[in-house]
Amino acid sequence: MTQESLCSLEALELSRVIHRRDASCREVMQAYLQRIDRINPTVRAIVALRDTAALLAESDRCDAELAQGNSRGWMHGFPHAVKDLEQTAGIATTWGSPLFRHNIPAADGLLVSRIRSAGAIIIGKTNVPEWGFGSQTYNPVYGTTLNPYDLSRTCGGSSGGAAVALALNLLPVADGSDMGGSLRNPAGWCNVFGFRPSQGRVPKWPSEEVFFAQLPTEGPMARNIPDLAALLATIAGPDARQPLALPADPALAPERLERDPQHWRGVRIGWLGDFEGHLATEPGVLELCTRALTDLSGLGCAVESTPLGFDADALWKCFNALRSLPIAARFEPYRNDPAKWAQLKPEAQWEYEQGVGLSALQIQRAAMVRTAWYQHVLKLFERFDYLALPSAQCFAFDVSQHWPAELGGRKMDTYHRWMEVMAPVTLAGVPAISVPAGFDARGLPLGLQLIGRPKDDLSVLQLALAYDRATGWVRARPPKEPSA
Repeated sequence: MTQESLCSLEALELSRVIHRRDASCREVMQAYLQRIDRINPTVRAIVALRDTAALLAESDRCDAELAQGNSRGWMHGFPHAVKDLEQTAGIATTWGSPLFRHNIPAADGLLVSRIRSAGAIIIGKTNVPEWGFGSQTYNPVYGTTLNPYDLSRTCGGSSGGAAVALALNLLPVADGSDMGGSLRNPAGWCNVFGFRPSQGRVPKWPSEEVFFAQLPTEGPMARNIPDLAALLATIAGPDARQPLALPADPALAPERLERDPQHWRGVRIGWLGDFEGHLATEPGVLELCTRALTDLSGLGCAVESTPLGFDADALWKCFNALRSLPIAARFEPYRNDPAKWAQLKPEAQWEYEQGVGLSALQIQRAAMVRTAWYQHVLKLFERFDYLALPSAQCFAFDVSQHWPAELGGRKMDTYHRWMEVMAPVTLAGVPAISVPAGFDARGLPLGLQLIGRPKDDLSVLQLALAYDRATGWVRARPPKEPSA
């Protein structure tokens, strides 16, 4: 097989090629490294790339194991880069912060150890915004990651490097994480799939707290749903150090994704749109998502517009309170060190100031709003089988902007207000996937969130698979290879 054909294979097919020994792990590694060497300097998706000789030596060990009939797992010999918010043994973990430019952890985080156990070779990291704050992937350590469909625009974030690496076939699959849309937004802007699993499905360790809030989660990204499901099965499952982790679900496997096409006839989807005008949106966003919903109607689904039915302002205040409090606790040591404090991006300093000013009563009120919202979501799912929202309130903006100051004629009062559409899903802890919704007249992609009932991750992936087969956006509109 040619090097380009190896890199364009779907991940599960690449696994079969390696295990049939139609291509060696060394050949696969060489193909990906050469493609990364050619493309990555332009887009800066992959960072902290390891030495080529060391990676090829590890590939040779994988080949020797296969020759003896031994496989580490379905990712045996896969090149894999980990999001730079995840701890990786022997590889820089910077969080995009100059304070951790030279931080080399001694041990892997739980997600990384599970990916290694499945056979992957960790080649480096994928780029992130500093501390993961804001859906614009730039930082003072590695620079800015560019959108593969328009190099003048942002790729989103915080899993921006992961989304770009996937879109340009620099990785077979990718991991990411999501507090306020960081798996969903960059996936939409890069025409790939990003899945925020149910709260507790993918436990995180190390973690600074295991009981409170639990807004963030890790999750998979891929160019198709079977690959995404395979990576989810790899990283999901309980861990004793995370008491709120969900039990293992054997149904979360690629072979369980198929549904009879007749199954979708009459399935009810509630389109929440812009919360009846509450959300500021760029012209064209709602129209493109509405066109994507017609593809779901073509499957036989019954799509119906429905009001949010809840105080959207209360949700936003709730999200900010529960988000800022643990951030403030994490940044407290830096606040007391002027030299370190000066090295934090303004958004990180703002998050600290918000969190440190919260009273115990405000925190409890936020928790009560979140509880009421969850009960309301359950009521929505009595009427609908799935809910749908845009994956962003705007299209990818100019990469020189840190964040949109104005959207839809409205001034944005915080650096992340333009991502407000993501917060209700995060607060509910329900599974949601960003699927490609298509392209606007400028050729910019956007995503559509498909949202499922609590803990019903498999059903969301099954709908996403049916939708992907009906639309095929990833296969039909891959990005052109960027030139330096």
